[in-house]
Parts: sequence; structure tokens; C-alpha cells
Amino acid sequence: MDLIKKTNIDFVTKRNAFFMTSLIATVVGLIIAFLPGMIDLGIDFTGGTQISVSFANKSASADQVRSAVRGIGYAGAEIKSFGKDGDYLIRINQTGQSSTVSAKIVAGLQSAFPSDNVVLLGADNVDPKVSSELAFDSALSLFIATIIILIYVAFRFQLAYGISAVVALAHDVLMAFVISVLFNKLGILNLELSINSLAAYLTILGYSINDKVVVFDRIRENRDKHKGMSLSELVNLSLNETLSRTLITGVSVLAALLVLVFLGGDVLEGFAFTMFVGIVVGTYSSIYIASSFLIWYSDRVEHKKVGHVSHQKA
Repeated sequence: MDLIKKTNIDFVTKRNAFFMTSLIATVVGLIIAFLPGMIDLGIDFTGGTQISVSFANKSASADQVRSAVRGIGYAGAEIKSFGKDGDYLIRINQTGQSSTVSAKIVAGLQSAFPSDNVVLLGADNVDPKVSSELAFDSALSLFIATIIILIYVAFRFQLAYGISAVVALAHDVLMAFVISVLFNKLGILNLELSINSLAAYLTILGYSINDKVVVFDRIRENRDKHKGMSLSELVNLSLNETLSRTLITGVSVLAALLVLVFLGGDVLEGFAFTMFVGIVVGTYSSIYIASSFLIWYSDRVEHKKVGHVSHQKA
């Protein structure tokens, strides 16, 4: 049963205004995001040591742990709570023997909190060479996923649909990236660029393309049922018919992600928030970006065909 019945919203008329607004916002956002010092890279991409500790009596807050670690000699350490109360992840951008570093930090924390019992849960070391390879592999995975999506949509529908989908997906990922960078820099949330971020971006690609395929599929169905309709009319009709499904699916996923943002702890906070932004932007792009580009690209191709035929006749 549809939540929204028989809508007749004119999505197409103002498509150019929405598309240009999104394009400008994306370009300006990327310029700001890539200003020096804006992007905070996690240990996954910079290399360093990660240590997990537990305070048995839960006597230390994250700020107190951060201050204590700074006093030990690791001023740039990143502190995150995870799991149950009193458990913390400590990340430092220095490499070395993880056992030596972890022993030094645990001893320093025990000295700073003598009434508690500090237990080492684990220690990992990421070599800078490994982190650089990981950064390359991450970028490559995003690129390969995008190419596979382009081929799939182009094969299932037409090339115009595939290109439109890729344009919309690029918009979704880039906007999620820009907003995450800005929120991180403003100190609202801890959203460093890490493997969790990459997982969120890949998930956004998967969710967003599913939404767009639903719209494209309805356009194809309506094209067969309404032979005399123009592409703009078909897009408008199809968007109205799939609007209820798009909104219900989006709101359902957003509700679950909101729970993770507020209750999932620092470890899941970045992933959940990036996903949240991606779903909102992806829902918007399914309506205004993918369809707008599809109409523009199809009109451009048709115009070239007409011009080529006229030239041959002449």
C-alpha cells in the first residue's frame, strides 16, 4: 500500500536549476574540502599504532585519557571510546614496535589513574608503506565499482542511463565526502578519512544505484505503455509513481542510521553519519540529478542525430 498516492509533482520543469545548484555546491564544497589541513586522514592511510585499553573501574573519560596520553609524550593521539564504558582506542601517528609503545602508554595511564586497573586489550601497527598501498587500493576499488555500475546499467537499459547513473553516484559520494570533512573540521563529529569511510562510500554506491535502477525501470515500462510521451513526460510520470517507494525506503534506512549515529559509539559514528548523508543526498539525486542528466544527455544525442541526418540529406 502506497504511503503517497497519485502525486502529480512537476519534477522536470525546474530540473536545470536543481542540477546547477547541486553542481555549484559540489564544486565549491570540494574546493573547500581540499584546502590545506581540511582532511584528517586516519591511521589506515597515514600509518601509525593503534592500542585498545580498558579501565576496569571506568574512572576515566575520553578527555582525561587524551590529556594523560598527551602527558606521556603523544600529543597528537586520537582517543575513541568503543564497546562498553571504560574501553578506549588510542591511535598515534608514529610507527615502531607496538609492544613497546603499548607498554609505555599502559604504564603511563596506570600512573595517571592509580585507583583504576588499566588493561591492554590489543595493539596493532600500520606501516606507512602498507597505508599508502591501502590508500591506492581504496581509490581503485571505488573506481572499479563505478565502472562496473556503468557497464551494468548501460547493458540493462541504455548507455544514456548508465552515464546518468554514474554522474548521480559521483554527486552522492562527493557530497557525502564534503559534508563529512566539514563536520569533522567544525568539531561536530569525529569523521576522519579511514577504512570505515571507504566502506560507507561503497555502501552509498550500492544503495543509491538500487534507487536509480527502480526509477529507470519504471521509465522503461512507461515508455512501452505510453508511446506518444516525450522523455520529459515519461520521467515526470515515473518519478511520481516511484516517489512513495523512494521516500519509504529512504526514511526506513535513515531511522536505523540515526540510532547508530547516537548510540553506536565512536567506532560506528563516522560510518553511520557518512551513510546518513549519502542516503539523503542519494534520494535527492535519484529525483533531480539522474533524471535531469538523462533528459539533457538524451536530448543532446537526439539533436546530434537529427543534425547528422540533415547534413547527409543536404
